[in-house]
Amino acid sequence: MADEEEIHSSETLKPSFPTGRVKKIVKFDKDITRITSEALFLVSGATELFLHFLTEKSAEIAVEKKRKNIKVDYLRLAVKRHQPTRDFLLDSLPMPSSQPLDEPPADRTVKRKSVLPPNTRRIDSFFCKPPQNDDLRNEGEDPDVDDEEET
Repeated sequence: MADEEEIHSSETLKPSFPTGRVKKIVKFDKDITRITSEALFLVSGATELFLHFLTEKSAEIAVEKKRKNIKVDYLRLAVKRHQPTRDFLLDSLPMPSSQPLDEPPADRTVKRKSVLPPNTRRIDSFFCKPPQNDDLRNEGEDPDVDDEEET
């Protein structure tokens, strides 16, 4: 009966992360040359539980802020609130953004027009056609005819 429970439990426990990818990440440590499949399974399971914990705590903060999405700032706050996690992970997280958490991000698609100093031109003006004078447009016409019409 105990053997049946072991077989049943081993079938249902399968890590969510690809074991090959986890193995590559573990091998980044120069001290580790080989890892057994059991150790790899435990590392994958521990990583999964840790990420689940961080996600839950970050989601709680998002609910506190009345938001639906989890931001990096919420993750950072969740790490700060949990002492054991803060001790090893806080220095690895990016610095908080300069915007307050409750403000929407600034619209970056709108370009601001720069104010030019007096007596300067933008470089775009060099590539545009100069405005045509009335004299150049009326070149083919007889200038005396225009004078007669005005009098």
